[in-house]
Amino acid sequence: MTWLFDSHIHLSDPEFQKDLNHIIQGMEVMKIKACCVSMDRTNSLRTLEIAKKSNLILPFIGIHPECANDNLDKMIELIEENSSIISGIGEIGLDPTYTKSEEDKKNQINIFESLLSIAEKHQKPISIHSRKSLDDIFEIMTSFSTKNALLHWFDGNKKQLQRAMDMNFFVSYGPVMVYANDKQNLLTKTDQDKILVETDGPVRFSRCFELKQAQIGFIPSVVFCSSKILNIKYDEMASILETNSKNFLGI
Repeated sequence: MTWLFDSHIHLSDPEFQKDLNHIIQGMEVMKIKACCVSMDRTNSLRTLEIAKKSNLILPFIGIHPECANDNLDKMIELIEENSSIISGIGEIGLDPTYTKSEEDKKNQINIFESLLSIAEKHQKPISIHSRKSLDDIFEIMTSFSTKNALLHWFDGNKKQLQRAMDMNFFVSYGPVMVYANDKQNLLTKTDQDKILVETDGPVRFSRCFELKQAQIGFIPSVVFCSSKILNIKYDEMASILETNSKNFLGI
């Protein structure tokens, strides 16, 4: 039996809370597992709590670059205390959108590098936020030998994609790929064994998704779209993605 994986979703976000039990029931029916990423320490605690509800929820904890003022020491302590039960570290990374000064940028880099170090120590996969910062991410990552790294919602150019492939990164594509030609083109340039799919819920998508909150139930549509773009049967695409997801997670 083939399982689908949402490689990046924020199930611990408040927008999902009232429907969480129904979401988990749907995951069971659709045979979907979810890498549930976190934003900060408080959100990470919530992620750990909801992961107790189902083994289909794979907890990732960390500090998002938007939350770079979070307490790094306490976050590291939380990771150390739960290293045996977490599936990975994330969402971590860089994003100049959230910096107002050189000090803010240095703080983001310090948090990113510190969490990369602990991921390396515990051999945990990482989910990376890289908006407007891919080249900086590449440069920093040359100093680390983390187990597996995912550039979630890949938004780089073809040259950056090739560098990601050369560095053995996984990259993920989401619902926007259903209607965005540039993402479809990037998919065709991605090594098949490095492709993952995601929703990044509760982000909202336009066009055919009518600005609805991204649900984990969007995943089959992303898989179907991927299969059409790559001219692969749906079942084969699903099997490839299952293998890739397991390789990323080290399971």
